[in-house]
Formats: sequence, C-alpha cells, structure tokens
Amino acid sequence: MEPETSEFESSEMLATYLASTPLLEESWRLCSHANAEAHQSFAVHRAAEVAYVAFSGVQVVDCSEESCRSLVELESGGGKGVFAGTFCGGGDQEQEPVMVHGGLLQLFLFFYHSQNFQNKILEVLNSSKSVVFTGHSLGGALASLSALWLLSITQNISPSIDVLCITYGSPMLGNESFSQAILQERWGGNFCHVVAQHDIVPRLLFAPASPFVAHLRALFAFWQLSMSSPVFEQLASQLSYENNAQVLDKVLACLEERSRSGCDGGGVRSFWPFGSYMFCTENGAICLDNIMAIVKLLYLMLAKGSVESCVYDHLKYEDYVGKVCWQFLRRKSSAELPYFPESSNEVGIALALQSSGIASQEPAYGTARNCLAMARKLGCKRNLNNAKMAVSLAKISPLRAQIEWYKAFCDSSDDQLGYYDWFKRRTASKRGSKVNMNRIRLGQFWDELINMLETNQLTHDFHKQPKYVNASNFYKLLVEPLEIAEYYRTGMHKQKGHYIEHGREKRFKIFDKWWRDRKVGNEESNPRSRFASLTQDSCFWARVEEARDNIYHITGEMDSGRRSFLLDKIEKFDRYAREMIERKEVSVDVLAKNSSYNLFKEEWKELKSKLQLLPPHFLVSQEGRKQDIVMEAENTFLSGFHDGKLVS
Repeated sequence: MEPETSEFESSEMLATYLASTPLLEESWRLCSHANAEAHQSFAVHRAAEVAYVAFSGVQVVDCSEESCRSLVELESGGGKGVFAGTFCGGGDQEQEPVMVHGGLLQLFLFFYHSQNFQNKILEVLNSSKSVVFTGHSLGGALASLSALWLLSITQNISPSIDVLCITYGSPMLGNESFSQAILQERWGGNFCHVVAQHDIVPRLLFAPASPFVAHLRALFAFWQLSMSSPVFEQLASQLSYENNAQVLDKVLACLEERSRSGCDGGGVRSFWPFGSYMFCTENGAICLDNIMAIVKLLYLMLAKGSVESCVYDHLKYEDYVGKVCWQFLRRKSSAELPYFPESSNEVGIALALQSSGIASQEPAYGTARNCLAMARKLGCKRNLNNAKMAVSLAKISPLRAQIEWYKAFCDSSDDQLGYYDWFKRRTASKRGSKVNMNRIRLGQFWDELINMLETNQLTHDFHKQPKYVNASNFYKLLVEPLEIAEYYRTGMHKQKGHYIEHGREKRFKIFDKWWRDRKVGNEESNPRSRFASLTQDSCFWARVEEARDNIYHITGEMDSGRRSFLLDKIEKFDRYAREMIERKEVSVDVLAKNSSYNLFKEEWKELKSKLQLLPPHFLVSQEGRKQDIVMEAENTFLSGFHDGKLVS
C-alpha cells in the first residue's frame, strides 16, 4: 500500500497562506487601482514592512505575428546586465537557452529604464522587508519579470529581501528552460498565478497568433478599455462571436495536444508554465505547482467554458478573489462530498475536484482525478526524498569525522605544516589516500543533493532547514581547503587559472548563499576569545596561493601599471589576512610555522625590502591605479549595493 500524501504540499501551503491573509485581496485591490489609474502605469503601496508594486494591465501591445508569438533569449533580447548571469543560463553550452516573450520583455525594460521606476524601487528596498509584485493581464507578466529581476540581483546580499509575485490572468512568459531555471534557483514558490476557470488569456500563447491577429487586437482593446472603466464593456457587442469561437477552438486544440504529449510536446520555442497556479471557480480554488498537472487543468477547465465566458472571465477576478478568501476560511468538510473516500488522500483529491468545478459524472472527471493524484504523488515523493536524504546525511557523518581527526593530527604534527599543507604535500600514504577518498565521497553526496534540489525532487524549503544549512557550511569549511590543496597540488591552476574564478565547484557557491540567507542570532556578532576550529573563509588558502603567485610574477613584470596592480592585490590580501587573524577567524593551521601563509609573509617581506631600493619613478601610485578600476557599465540601471541596500 502506498504511503499517504502529506497535505502540506508547497502549492497548497501557498494558497492557504494567500487566502488566509490580506495578501490576495490587497494585491487585487491595487491591480484594479493600477488598471483604472493611467495608461502604462504602476502603483506602490506600503502596509507596515510590506510593499506592494502593482502593474496596470492597460499596456501598449503589438499584436503583429512577430510580437504576439516571439520568444527571444533573455540576455540577447535586452536582459543582459539586468538579470543575473546564473539565472540566464550561466554560459552552460548543454543547457537550452532561457527565452521569454520579446514584446513583454521590452515592456518590462521600458519601466526598468524609467527614472520613476528606479526611484520607487529604491524607496521600497530602503523601507521594506518584503515586496509583493502584482499585476492583472499584461501587468502580471511585468510583475513576474520585476520579481525575477529583484530575486536575481538580491540573492548575493544579506539580509535578503522577501519577494512574492501574485498575478491575475497573466499570459505565459517563457519557454521550458525559463521554467527550469526558476526551479533550479528555488524561486518557484515565489510566484502564484491566479487563473479564472475559463479565462483564455493565460492559455492564449499555447496557440499560434495567425490568422487571428486582427481579432486579437480587438480583444485586447476590449479587455483594456473594460479594465479602465466597466462602462466600456458595452463594446463587447462589436466583437465577432464567430471569431471568438475560432480562437477558442484553436487554443483548445493546441492545449489538448500539449496536455497529451507532455514535456515532449514543447521545445525551445514553446511557452511553458512556471511557479504555482491557483485555479479559481465558483466553487473555490485549487493550487498546483506540477507543470504537467497545470497544463492538463488549463485544458480541462477551459473545455467546460463557453465563447462568452472565455472572454468575460478575464474581467471577473474581483469576484473570484472574494469567493476564494471566504471559502478558505469556511473550510469544507468531507460530509459535503457525494461519497465518503477511503483515505485522507482521496479526501484531498475529491475536494480539489469539487473546487475545480468538474463534476463526477462528466467525462473529464477521470482524467482530472488521475492528473491530481499524480501531482500529489510527486509531492509525497518529495517528502520521502527528504527523509532519505536525512538518512544519507547521517551515513556520511563518519567520513566527515575521519577528516576532522586527520586535521587534528596534522595541526599537532612536529613538522608544523598544518592541515592544508600536510594534505597538499602528502605522499602515497594510506592515511592521505583515505582522506582523499572521503573528500570525493562527500562531494558526491552533496552534488547528488543539489541535483535533486534543482530537479524539484525535494521540498521547496529543503535548503532552508537549519540541519542542512549548518551541515553544508561545516562541510565547506572542513573540505574546501582540501579541494584547494588538490587543485594546486596537481597544477590545475597552470592549466585553468586560479581556483576561486576557474576551479571552485558549484556546490560551494550554493552553500555560500545558504549560509548568507540563514537567520543570524545576536550570538554570532560576539568577538571570539580563541582561534576558530575551522578558518571562516573556506577560500582562504586559495587567496594565499594567488598572492604568492602574484609575488612570483611581480619580480619579472616590466609593465609599471601591471606591477602596481599586482602590488595592490597583494597588499589587500595581506591586510585582509591580518584582520582575520586579529578577529581569530582562522584556524591554528594558518599560523603553523611552515604553513603556506607564513611562507607568503616571508616572501612579501622580502619583496617589500627590494622595492624600497628602487627609484621613486619606477613605481606607479597605487591610489592612481585604484581610480582606473570600473565597477559597473555606464548604461546599467544599478551601480551596486551599499550596506545591503540598492544604490543608483
């Protein structure tokens, strides 16, 4: 018998959270305000420490064939320098390009480059701990791109700002690689797309725009005039019923084909959902984050609609939001079901089907039920995978303990080399070989864990659990010095370049982010009374190696500008290392008599004594050299962060 599914899936938790707080109603209220306010506008509102940024659905849209169906690579389409490179694909040749709707991207860039938008976002970041981006129709796509932009640029600062995006009737935005990139960044839970049961706009881009370009212009004109003022709904009489029916039939046919073919029916230039989808009906709401389940429900619920409802549902979100919030508080009981299910899992599926508006006697009921059962089964599998990873983490603890013992042995050795240099200079001993094997096995465990995270096989908040945050950081501090030692021992720095830029494994960069994003207590700011058990900068030895290499190269460097640059880098590292030692943030192996760090100090002292014998004109002012270093390109919107805040 299969284990029961936990009812606390990420999408269900998100839906319950939104419906039981003011977020859903407040975000829709601001969307309505933005729609009625002005053409191509956005509204900003603050409630305590939460800021809302709502984009109007009344935007200029070009319904030509090229614009209505155009997918462009995020970077080449204008996103280069705007979104972080890691999100855009990071240069991985094997990964399909991350692509978004070209017209919608240009709409976002219109706001992004405006002074008003810059000023408002800076105010929000300086005064709020959480930001909710929201928008109706085309405004929803702008809200999604704004949220992605802010997530991508704030992922490397601490404390990070909480970002949530709630859209209403938003069209599709990107391709499957775009959806996968959001999953890999663990941002899926930051997006909730509210979709009315028969609204055609969220489904529209599954079908080609041609030959309905002229009619799409009329449809968008009707929707946008109606958003501005309800009195314009009388224009509906001017819309052709026959044309509407043709569009609906074409969208349904393409949706049906996609729902049957699954992921194989997509492709690089096909639109794809991302995040969670909250489907709203007269009976309630159902929220999903499984992509194939979302596509199937997009089809099954639209198939129940009429030509009129597929047009008018795009304007009825106020009614749906009110009903969803009320019905979540009411909480239906299993006694309302037409039959009594055998398990709590069946109860959840039956209630979800009831909320979707698909009755048990309808032909689509069986398909919808199987679709939801599959989605919940995958959600249950994530919880089981969590449990398995906890067991695996316990099993690798002896490997870590053996490396800790090895470090203690090295640090107390009579030759006074220390942990790092002992491993770097090791011979073909049994002890060194075993530690090296443990290093490799630990790396394999953490790589497997990260792969499961990026392929959505673990729960959405897995990486925030203190157990894994602390374990990953301890692993990084303990093992990365061995990775650095092996890198320089085998001469990889001569082939690829220095470790930090060219040799550092992806897992360590991810663990850096986990550690930055953790909740920090007051005790961590207390000064140390003794040296750390592990050096708090896991890349410290890579910095030592690079500084020593700079000393070696500077003796033969004839270019005065280059020499000054290298001197500046060495001086900065020397100051950085001394400050770490003063704060006792290094381990005792750094201070070992014959360690690489002490060798650096001797070499640096000797170099400085030689430099004092050179004539004054032989050196270039280091201060003058610093002025030549440029931190940002001139035409970007942002110039960086200061004290955790965005600086224009």
